[in-house]
Amino acid sequence: MEKTLAIAVINVKAKAYIELLKLKLTLAVVFSGVFGYCLAVDQISWWKIAILVVASIGMTGAANIINQIIEKDSDKVMKRTAVRPLPTGRLTVREAATFAFILFGMACYLYVQFFNIRAAALAVLSLLLYGFVYTPLKRKGQIAVFVGALPGAFPPMIGWVAATNQFGWVPGILFAVQFFWQFPHFWSIGWLAFDEYKKAGIQMMPGNGKTTETAFRIMIYTLFLIPIGWLPFLLGVTGIYSALVAMLGGILFLAQTFHLMRTCTDRAALQMMFGSLLYLPIVQIVYLLDKV
Repeated sequence: MEKTLAIAVINVKAKAYIELLKLKLTLAVVFSGVFGYCLAVDQISWWKIAILVVASIGMTGAANIINQIIEKDSDKVMKRTAVRPLPTGRLTVREAATFAFILFGMACYLYVQFFNIRAAALAVLSLLLYGFVYTPLKRKGQIAVFVGALPGAFPPMIGWVAATNQFGWVPGILFAVQFFWQFPHFWSIGWLAFDEYKKAGIQMMPGNGKTTETAFRIMIYTLFLIPIGWLPFLLGVTGIYSALVAMLGGILFLAQTFHLMRTCTDRAALQMMFGSLLYLPIVQIVYLLDKV
């Protein structure tokens, strides 16, 4: 009986630790990092990709845990976050912090040992901006989204730098694509969760609620994706076909923002959110397939 109870407790704890990682978000970050790495190398080393995946999960997971520790009280207020490990008491802040520290230390070691200091520094900067700057700013106003877009756009750059140990125009362009993509992505989420965010004292949208003005601002940032999508081709990194696909994806994404401006409905925002979830991985995969 006691053994069964102990096993049940361990299972609950293990599940809670895994939930802290926010695996869906973390795996999206990992995908972007691997994309940047693969785009930079002439020959793929699968064991290095495996290490990059583990390092990315560690650093991103640690950042997500810091975010949840800081937001544990506001998470209790919102329906979709109230079931997280800290608001429910399945894990203590001390347990979460210890786990974050272990993940952070492991990730730093892997980046430095198997890649380079520059990639490690970018990854650490991403964690600091996300955990200790973006997260507290979410209660201060819309500036949080702009600050949060910085660490959110680092993964492909980190992957490129991990492969080359060099900065330059190409990783900057990869950063720019993901940077501007985040605004329509997160603002569509902010639109759908507007009432919940408002109840928790968090302002995630660039206007006064679900209005045409807000949708117009979302459209402006989406517009940038169309010319930026051509830059990898113009720099000679990818071919013309990927540029055309990126342009078409940007136009379709932009069309969704016009639909949101016209209707100002949650359904339009939901469609735009799904559109954003398709746009980025499709464009990144096409860039890889059309690499010069």
